[in-house]
Amino acid sequence: MNAVPDDLLPEYDFDYSQAQPNRFAGRAAATVTLRPDVLTYLEARATAKGLSLGEMVNDMLEKDIELIEAVK
Repeated sequence: MNAVPDDLLPEYDFDYSQAQPNRFAGRAAATVTLRPDVLTYLEARATAKGLSLGEMVNDMLEKDIELIEAVK
């Protein structure tokens, strides 16, 4: 047990010598809120194609970007 209640237990004494500072700093995530009807449609399409919802939405957005870039 701990000598003082706020002390960490020995098993939580980690060696940080190999730690990489800010290794996730370059990653970004965006939260998007979909209307219920849109979400239902996309979930059904993703399931039918055997994709996750995220893969389905990213594929659709990539195609939209390609179309936008093609008409510039």
